Amino acid sequence: MILKIDNVKEFLISLEGWVFEHNIIYKEYTFKYYMESIQFIQSLAQEAEKHNHHPDMVVGWCKIKVSFTSHDEGGVTEKCIAMARATEKIKF
Repeated sequence: MILKIDNVKEFLISLEGWVFEHNIIYKEYTFKYYMESIQFIQSLAQEAEKHNHHPDMVVGWCKIKVSFTSHDEGGVTEKCIAMARATEKIKF
């Protein structure tokens, strides 16, 4: 079920750096070394498989933009918030 805008904003208060815009939540992660960013992607992919909820990612030089939305439901769901929290726990 898609969350109401106020609920999404409330959840994001506890997720530093995450932004809600155009029915997605996203954050850009910065890394010191390129291979750290690749390791981050691998860890996030494994976590996404566990939860069966996969991010969109834009890969740049030592930067990864991670975004979540439910393509099936057309907005941010509790699964998106759970995956944002799981993403924050990935160590790099």
